[in-house]
Amino acid sequence: MSAAGLGELQTQIVGCRACPRLVAWRERVAREKRAAFAAETYWGRPIAGFGDPGARVLLLGLAPAAHGANRTGRVFTGDRSGDFLFAALHRTGYANQPASVRAGDGLVLRGAWITAAVRCAPPANRPTPAERDRCLPFAVRELELLESVRVIVCLGAFAWDAALRLLAASGAVLPRPRPRFGHGAETTPAGGPVLLGCFHPSQQNTFTGRLTADMIDGVLARARELAGLRRAGAPPSA
Repeated sequence: MSAAGLGELQTQIVGCRACPRLVAWRERVAREKRAAFAAETYWGRPIAGFGDPGARVLLLGLAPAAHGANRTGRVFTGDRSGDFLFAALHRTGYANQPASVRAGDGLVLRGAWITAAVRCAPPANRPTPAERDRCLPFAVRELELLESVRVIVCLGAFAWDAALRLLAASGAVLPRPRPRFGHGAETTPAGGPVLLGCFHPSQQNTFTGRLTADMIDGVLARARELAGLRRAGAPPSA
């Protein structure tokens, strides 16, 4: 792991203006704001990953939320999806606290790194294939720098597809036929981390019960098992 390399990558990500549609949208949202956050200064720039540089588990989401990460400057921070995810990370031993509303509020991740396939908030939460592909080199470099990653948890079908593209671009050999996304799906490309599928913790999924706390906890516990991570306070394996 290279802390200096991750810092350099963050600078490159934050300064990116490669996708005109995304630049225009993220900056418009940052100017117009949501009424509940009218007094806040929005981040309004691309979002870098964050977490434990020695992480064995990488969580990959879709893109920043317009009034979540695009406001707070940290992926999955400041929206309902993040509330659900951080609570699960705390229950399963990856996070030191069950909630996070802003960067610098004390949240620390252990053994996990969180990032997104697309680094800017997209209109209607739907990036185009071209926008996804322009962001891919950032993810490739990120994975290179996170040398200890053994498992990628894909939060949703978009992230699953992006992870397959990421591993192919990183030199891994994908199984054939192409692995299909599903909650709890697993695949192990030759020369790459294990991929685990998890329904995205969106309000649409969590409010309807398509994704429950037990379901996401199960995936995160499985990721811990595959990565060989021992929970703090647990006895060593025999």
